[in-house]
This record gives sequence, C-alpha cells and structure tokens, in this order.
Amino acid sequence: MWFYMKLAWRNIFRNKRRTIIAGIAIGVGLAALLFTAALMEGMNINMIQSVTSSFLGEAEIHGKGFRETQEVEKTIANPDQLTAELSRDPVVEKFTPRTLSIGMITSPADADAVVLVGVAPESEKYLSKIDESIVAGEFFAGTNPGDILIGSKLAELLEVAPGDRIVVTVTQANSGDLNQEMFRVSGIYRFGVPEMDSGMAFIRLQTAQKMLGIGNGIHQIAVKFNDIRIASQGNHPFWEKYSGSNNEAVGWPILMPQMKTAVDMSWISILITAVILMGLVTFGIINTLFMSFYERMFEFSILGAIGTRPGGLRKLIIFEAAALGIIGIILGVLLGSIALLILNNTGLDYRGIEYAGATFKELIYPAVHIWHYIVFPFGVFVFTIVVGLYPAWVASRLRPADGLRRSL
Repeated sequence: MWFYMKLAWRNIFRNKRRTIIAGIAIGVGLAALLFTAALMEGMNINMIQSVTSSFLGEAEIHGKGFRETQEVEKTIANPDQLTAELSRDPVVEKFTPRTLSIGMITSPADADAVVLVGVAPESEKYLSKIDESIVAGEFFAGTNPGDILIGSKLAELLEVAPGDRIVVTVTQANSGDLNQEMFRVSGIYRFGVPEMDSGMAFIRLQTAQKMLGIGNGIHQIAVKFNDIRIASQGNHPFWEKYSGSNNEAVGWPILMPQMKTAVDMSWISILITAVILMGLVTFGIINTLFMSFYERMFEFSILGAIGTRPGGLRKLIIFEAAALGIIGIILGVLLGSIALLILNNTGLDYRGIEYAGATFKELIYPAVHIWHYIVFPFGVFVFTIVVGLYPAWVASRLRPADGLRRSL
C-alpha cells in the first residue's frame, strides 16, 4: 500500500504544470464553496438579527388565538406570574410587555389607520431599536402619559412635527365603544421599513391599557434569549413551558415564515453551488488523470506484462487522484481563508436592501464555522477519489499487448 502511495505522489509531479493547474481548479472550487457557505451564514445571521432586534424580538408570547384574530380581548393569561417566571428563567436575557390594537390617528391635515403599540419604555429599548431610530424629537422623554411616537412616513402624511397634537381613536375591549385621546408627538422614528414608518405608532403601556379598557392586560411579551439559536430550536423546553394556561410562545421562524424559508433556501443554494463547482472540477480531474495515463501507457503495459495485477494499477490511479485532491484542498483552504479574511475586514454593504421581509441595516460579514473546514475538504477529497475510479477502471482493463502496440 505504502509503495503505491509513494509512487502515485511521484507520478503526479512528473508533469508539474498540469498538476498545478488541476490542483488550482480543485482549490478554486473548494475556496468558492467555503466562501459561499460563510457568506450565506453571515447573511442569515444579519437578516435574523435585523428583524429580531428592530422590533419583533427573538420570540413572542401571546394569548392563544391573538395572532390570528388580533382581538383586543385576547390578552395574555396570568401576566404577572408569567413575567415573574421570565425574569427568573436562565435562558431569557430581556423581555418587554406590549399591547397591540388597530387605531385611527387624526391631525388637522389628514387621518390614517395604524397599529397602535403600547410599550414600556424602560424595557422596550432592550428589545427594539425604536430609541435608536428617532430622527426628530425624543424617545418618551419625561413621564407625560400623552406622548406618542410615529413613523416618518406617517408624520409626512399627517403634516406634524414633534410637539404637535394629534387625536387617537381606538375600540375598547368587550364593549366595542370608541375611545379618543389627544397625544403630543414626542418623537418621529425612521426604521427604513415602509410598513413600520407609515403604519405604526407607539404610546406608553399604561396609557394603552387604559384606552383599551383591559386593566393590566397585555397582548404580547417580546423575548430576547441569551443565545439566539434557541429561537430556532423547535424542541426547546421554553416553548412548552410558556405555552400553557391559554397562552402560546413562538419563535421568529413561526412569526416570520418567509424569512425561515429564505434561511432554509440558502442551504439549497450552497448545495447547487457545490454541484456546479464540483461538476466543473470533475472534467479537470478526469482530463488530468487520462492524459497522465496515456502518456504512461507504455509503462502500464510493461507493468502488466511483468505480472502486475489490474488491482495494483487501479490503486495507483486512485492514489494519484487522492494526491491531486490533497493538493487542491491545501490550495482551496488557503485561497478561501484569504478571501474570507479580506471580506471579514471590509464587510459586504447591502444596507437598505430588503429581502424576505427583512431590511439589512448592518454590513454583512462572513460567519465561519469549524465544520466548514472539515466537511467541505473531506467532501472534496472523497469526490476526487470517486472521480478517479473511472480512469482507474480503464487502466485496469488495459491489455499489455494493446498498450505496447499503441505506444510504439
């Protein structure tokens, strides 16, 4: 075995130029695969963080049926007990309560329907970036219960600025009566998402509860975990723990199914990339091995004539393919690492681009995992050996007399 390995390693360097070209072809394919996988992973992380940190949260707890109907009567059961449990839960980093309702905002210039969100400013800033998105005014400065935050698009429609007065109308729970309150525009935010900038408004939680007539009821608790991966683990005990007592806890994959589909599709993209790249590399490997075989047909014929078994010739060709794969893997890891190192310093600027319901707000950086450098090189190594089976089979079927005749 060792003899064939040593001989194969020497043989591939008998034509250094051809070996280097074939090694570079394999290396470029592996480098492209490493780069694509790390970039896709980084894009997925950026996309998830963009959505979950802007407003959604990594997970949400609602009263059962509220997500489907948005009825203000469907509040969370036992909210005080639930929040106490969340504050003690080791997997929960932060959480914040909210109310959600449909309301009508009116100014002297115009009127529009919005999603009116009641928030607790002291905890909301840890779950969303409303306070960081203020472009005019302030984020609930002071303790005035009549403060309201509106989006930049909505402010343009209503023709209002910080300090101006607007009227909000909502339907109260159970009775269905209309309730109107006057608010002062405390601040104007811009998320860069049209739906949020034009269709949402934020008021204090206690004010919203009073307007809706739900006492201390809340419709939603947004949760941030110590580890964001928990949100995508459907079998984690967190979901069962907080989904009882007529409540339901769900993560961002359920809240944003289009984004979950986009994340899943990224692995299909990596698979397609791998198939295309490896398909191109196949021709380079087969071409190199066959050219080497035909150049040494006289040698193979002599080996056969002196008693070398066909299995020995097969081993030699397969080991040559393996040696070629090792060279390609070394080059691929080096090229891929250099490309990822450069991108890790510069980032990829997709800010402002919307994809699968998420708007990229930060530079995209590649996310490299150790398994990338284990699975992909191993896959390339196995692939080169599999590709080498065909030339090895052809070499093992060579009759010494025919080989000598062709080589003369």
